[in-house]
Amino acid sequence: MKKITISDIAQKAGVSKATVSLVLNDKPINVSSGTRENILRISKELNYIPNSIARSLITNKTDTIGLILPDIVNPFFSEIARAIEDTAGKMNYNVMLCNSDSNSFKEEKYSKLLVSKLVSGSIFISGGNSQKSLEILRDNGIPVVLVDRYVEPSKGYSGVFCSNREGIYEAVEYLHKKNRKNIALITGSMSLETSKLRLQAYREITENLKMYNENLVCEGNYSVEGGVNSTEKLLELNDKIDAIIYCSDVMALGGIKVLKRKKLKVPKDISVVGYDDISFCEYVEPELTTIRQPIYDMGKEAFRLLIQIINGEVKEKKISFKSKLIIRGTA
Repeated sequence: MKKITISDIAQKAGVSKATVSLVLNDKPINVSSGTRENILRISKELNYIPNSIARSLITNKTDTIGLILPDIVNPFFSEIARAIEDTAGKMNYNVMLCNSDSNSFKEEKYSKLLVSKLVSGSIFISGGNSQKSLEILRDNGIPVVLVDRYVEPSKGYSGVFCSNREGIYEAVEYLHKKNRKNIALITGSMSLETSKLRLQAYREITENLKMYNENLVCEGNYSVEGGVNSTEKLLELNDKIDAIIYCSDVMALGGIKVLKRKKLKVPKDISVVGYDDISFCEYVEPELTTIRQPIYDMGKEAFRLLIQIINGEVKEKKISFKSKLIIRGTA
């Protein structure tokens, strides 16, 4: 089927293509309001869609931003994506979603794709080892805002982050007051700065409480499978564990599955704390105690910050939120 063009609209409206183009692009033109309304009505009736690629080649600008994230299946990242898309829609921007699967090769591939598509900017959530991908975007003049995960060196990049310290401190102190003596921590991949910062906070507070034990720390990854595998490994090494802090809620859900299989009661035998406060936390039984990050707000502010950079209002800026312990049934 033939694609509708401005020639079709011009022919039906009885005006020139130039007139149609000026009206559809809302440019100043000396035509009557009746002619303008007729052109707009016909374009709507014919379901005319402008060629945004052709327009972007002329203006070297699109109303599209790229979003690179590591795992769309993880509700934490999908909620950030939702916030970005909601906010973009209100400001008449489109979002091109790229799921890297925490694979640096795919990150680089998507970074090149965004450059080729002339996106106005990019919101970037690292899957680890992302320096090359960021260089590709930066060297091609694509403004970037990092979200959640720091990428070293962070100088020169704007970002929206949540402190990894307060929530871990609150969780350990709370569990300690509940007379938990062997509080384990399951981190994400140590290639990620968030994992390092959460481990650092855990080590500081447990050393302050004279209860740090390196055998209670286990590296995992931010997935249900990561929670399952790390929990099994921890329990094999230490049968005195009475609390586990997971560095993501999806890991905690996998861990609870293991605990139930081993006939361990939550929270009577082992208290469980997650991290993020994804929407599922209130729908498991018992409800998941977790360290809340303001996920939606982080996504919303990331998009707003990117637009400020695109418009030249801000050059480099970092926005920081605080994490907070939310007490529910698992602790």
